[in-house]
Amino acid sequence: MTQTIAVYPGTFDPITNGHIDIARRAARIFDKVIVAVASETSPSKRPLFTVEERIAMAEEIFQDDENIEVQGFSTLLVHYMKEANANVIIRGLRAVSDFEYEFQMASLNRNLRPEVETLFLTPSEKYSFISSSMIKEAFRLHGDVSNFIHPIVEVGLHSKLRG
Repeated sequence: MTQTIAVYPGTFDPITNGHIDIARRAARIFDKVIVAVASETSPSKRPLFTVEERIAMAEEIFQDDENIEVQGFSTLLVHYMKEANANVIIRGLRAVSDFEYEFQMASLNRNLRPEVETLFLTPSEKYSFISSSMIKEAFRLHGDVSNFIHPIVEVGLHSKLRG
């Protein structure tokens, strides 16, 4: 029997409860979900956490989720999909504003590897407005973000931003 493997790619800098919610929703649908932490980011993004730190936080968060695995990747996503023997990309949509970019990426990926499908999932409403950037900014300005991130992430933010 062939396993259906889905990849949930992202920078996860840091991983939020919205990301966790999407990964766990996907894990109810697919045999295996790989939370794929991108080591290469666009020039406009300057990660706060190293790829190793982001992977370690995600591994700790998902340690009890039997069919969620965390891996780093630094290649083109469709190339990583082939290496991982996966054929479904999971992407989270928070708002209509996310759709245009995600639609373009899904179209590009489908053109590069037609056998790969993209599935869009929405997070729980209580997380639908949060992003990693917003979390970092609010935390920098001493906002209480504890409802939107795992305690492991909060410890990491304290060490990086409040030392």
